[in-house]
Amino acid sequence: MDRAVRYAGESTPFDDMADALTADTHVVSAPRPGAIILARHGEPALSRKVRLNASEYRDFWARYEVGGIRPDRPPPEVLTAFAANAGTLVASTRRRSIESAETLAPGRAFATDPLFIEAPLPPPNWPGWVRLSPSLWGFFARFWWWFFNHHEEEESRRAAEGRADEAAVLLIDLASSGDDVVVLAHGFFNVMIGRALKVRGWRLAAGKGYKYWSLRRYERI
Repeated sequence: MDRAVRYAGESTPFDDMADALTADTHVVSAPRPGAIILARHGEPALSRKVRLNASEYRDFWARYEVGGIRPDRPPPEVLTAFAANAGTLVASTRRRSIESAETLAPGRAFATDPLFIEAPLPPPNWPGWVRLSPSLWGFFARFWWWFFNHHEEEESRRAAEGRADEAAVLLIDLASSGDDVVVLAHGFFNVMIGRALKVRGWRLAAGKGYKYWSLRRYERI
């Protein structure tokens, strides 16, 4: 009859299981990730009280992209508090974003990264007699860009979604130390980053709206 032979000093799987259950283990858990706060920049200095055709809106958007913010429109106290307690402050490379970070945290060092710039807003090629406010042009331009892939050889929706995912990965890495991260960036691209964060297991804990200085706070589920 075949029989199992146990040699001296040889352990069985049951011995190994018992050792594992009774071992004095010292597991060091990783810190809970900090929050990620996505904030929109302050109100731009460029007046939006105009009516433009498509061609004029392209010129308007080009000036908007290089302009700064109004100094008489300070950030809300809640955003100032978040920034004061954050371990990392990041801005896009656009002037309005950089000036927003400087206004939010005077004298504090912060990083700038083109990864966080706004997605493009090329308007639909409508006749010159169609004249709209910049806000309406922005709405229709975003709609055409999102649903019809109208990008006029600028960044496409698919490319921007890839960039937003890359930004989310970077922010998650920055928050992994346990410190909060505040980002001063742009309205619609912040929404895209938020979508990417949700896919990666983060939830919207606070914030709403799309006005200047608006914010959204994301936390790890």
